[in-house]
Amino acid sequence: MPYRSFDQNCSIARSLEVVGERWTILILRDISIGFHRFEEIQRNLGIATNVLADRLATLVEHGVVRKVPTDRPDRFEYRFTRKGATLSPVIAALMHWGDTWESPNGAPRVIVHTACGHETHPVSTCAHCGEVLEPNEIKTAPGPGATAEEIALGVRP
Repeated sequence: MPYRSFDQNCSIARSLEVVGERWTILILRDISIGFHRFEEIQRNLGIATNVLADRLATLVEHGVVRKVPTDRPDRFEYRFTRKGATLSPVIAALMHWGDTWESPNGAPRVIVHTACGHETHPVSTCAHCGEVLEPNEIKTAPGPGATAEEIALGVRP
């Protein structure tokens, strides 16, 4: 479980309650690149077993990953659920940001589009018109889950 609830009407805060703890994104990265067993993830990350067990339990509890039985009854593999698979663009965007700003020697791994075989990176586009979104061309506005106070202020945390 998260160390504390943010107690905010904010989708980012609620998301961080599930995936925002230290190690969680790296665990998801490892699952996405093919490490599915507890021992593989632990060995690759060098994470304490109790911390890994806690993070995996949280991800299972929130339906991000599921435990799949293996040929050994006391062992499982961790696989993305549909909900977990939709975190792929988030992981890719974070990876691209790190490649751009925090990797002076170049990207340690690249994303390859399996359909064409070429390297790619995430690009945000408008769901309505399809144009590429630039940071200075977007804003937030109250949505259907906004409180009356947030609507009155015209902002959403």
